[in-house]
Order: sequence, then structure tokens, then C-alpha cells
Amino acid sequence: MIWNAIPLDKKVHMSRTLVIYNPVAGRGRVQAQWPQVEQAFRQIGLDFDAVPTKAPLDAFRMAREASQKYNRIVSVGGDGTAHEIVNGLMQASGEAETIPLAIIPLGSGDDFAKIIPPETPVGGRPFEWPAAVQKIARGQTHLFDVGRMTGDHLRADLGDGPHYFMNGMDVGFGAHATLNFTTIPRFIKGFSAYLLTILKTMIRYPLLHITVQMDDQAPFEQATTMTAITNGRCFANGFWVCPHAQADDGMFDLMIAQGLNRLQILRLIPKITGGTHIGDPAVSMARAHRIVITSEEPLVVEADGELPYLETHHLIIEILPARLCLVV
Repeated sequence: MIWNAIPLDKKVHMSRTLVIYNPVAGRGRVQAQWPQVEQAFRQIGLDFDAVPTKAPLDAFRMAREASQKYNRIVSVGGDGTAHEIVNGLMQASGEAETIPLAIIPLGSGDDFAKIIPPETPVGGRPFEWPAAVQKIARGQTHLFDVGRMTGDHLRADLGDGPHYFMNGMDVGFGAHATLNFTTIPRFIKGFSAYLLTILKTMIRYPLLHITVQMDDQAPFEQATTMTAITNGRCFANGFWVCPHAQADDGMFDLMIAQGLNRLQILRLIPKITGGTHIGDPAVSMARAHRIVITSEEPLVVEADGELPYLETHHLIIEILPARLCLVV
């Protein structure tokens, strides 16, 4: 990786930064730790404005408008907060290189943070928020790829599209698990919440019949429990779906799970949590720059833990290399 360094004195006398923090992220983690995070910003001399989100898509709108007024954004929250901010930044830049974004990982899964150097090892947790503050102080940046989706029936509140993701997207089991995650009691946190979601999803999950085309290859029909297209390596706080993915190599990694019954899913889950499912006959792995998914039945689409499409039939997923400028 080639990083760009911002020259710094002993304190971080940088141009104006907008901090967007989501108080409800991480099931209350941000609200509990925000005073300490804010104080840490002041200790490194960060010149910033801080604005909390109060409703869905607030972070998206703030980021889109902030690109005209600020030279950097800090996301304090989880993958959902970062997802909204990335969409705002990509719209504001017209799909060109974005202004720098720093991540303070205080969400439930923080899977996106796992791609930021030093990369989190399989099974591990990303860096803690004090380390993220020190990344801001050092000022190094690196360009990462962004996923771009266009399809029918994008959620009305998201506009006309396209829609972007930074970590990964999927159709099938994972998307329906995301729907179920919202029903898990808020006092259950971390990996336990995700595991309970998986168990709940196994009661009723879809078996999809889709057509997939990768780059210029011939389309093929596929029965699938879940098809994931990733820029990063990990989903849902501990499922290392594409453990060898690199978020700055200009390509997507894919995992296509065959049509599986419940027993087969139970056998596969421990392998995915350990990143050892590569080569298992229940899944196939691939890499591509552009993927087209079509289905006669409506598909729910999950992206970075959000649900931009609830009933799409045709989806084009493309990689946009070196678009997202991240503080590393």
C-alpha cells in the first residue's frame, strides 16, 4: 500500500473536520463513550464540528453537504453510519475520489474497520477507538475501492440511485438475517446478537433461483441460499465470507452458497466464522469486476448491514477502484 501523509506538528492543527456521530449505534456504545471520544479529539488538537444523527439517512445528507464545507469527515458509529456517509461522499464527488473519511468503530459489528491497516486477522476484532483517534493524528490516507449498485425498486427514500457500499452486499440468507436483526432485543449485543439472528433466520429463509453473469462470461443459473459480493472480508461481526479479499485491488470477491438445508447450513457456519470454508463443496468462490444478478422472484438486498433494495429483480454490481479516501 502507498499512503499519503499529511505533515503534522506536535498537535493536529488541521483544516476543518466534520464529526458525524450516531448515538444509537452499537446498541448504545456511541452514546456511552462519546464524551471520552470528544475529549480525545480535543487532546490531539483536532479542529472539528460534531453533529449527532437523529434519524435514518441523516448521516447521508450531512456527508453529501459537508463535502462543500469541510476537508474531512469522521464517522463515529458502526457500519450503517459509515455506509450512509460513503453514499453521501460518493454522490458529492460524482464518483470521483472522495474527501478523507476516518472511522471510529463503535458499532455492533464494525466489519468495515477490519479492512483498515493493520488488517484484522481472521477471527479477530478491529482496532479500538483510541487507536482510531491516533490514526487521525497521524493523518495517513489510502484509497480503497467502492461497490456501485444499480437496479430496479431502490427504496424510495434513497432516491434514484445508484447506491454504493464499501464492505459487501448479499442476497439470500444474509439479507433476511439483516431483516431479523432489528427484532433482536437491544440488551443482547455483539456476536451474541448476530448468532441469535442466524438461528432465527434458519426457521424461515429463502432458497433463491437466480441468474448470475460475471464480467464477460456466459450467464449461469444458480440455486443459492446466499450469494455474497464483497470488497471486504467479514460480514455480521464474525462471518469471514471472503477471507482473502482485498479492498484496494480493483476486484470483487464472491461467495456463492449452494441451495442448502438447515443441517448443511449448521455445518457450514463454523467454517465461515473461521474462514476455512474455501474449497468446501457447499460453496464456490470467484472474483470479478462486474456482476449482474437477475431473478423472477423479488430479492432483498443487504449492503453493509443496510437494506437498499427490498424487492429487486435485476441488479448490476460494479467495482469503482480507488474512490474512497480513508484515514489509515
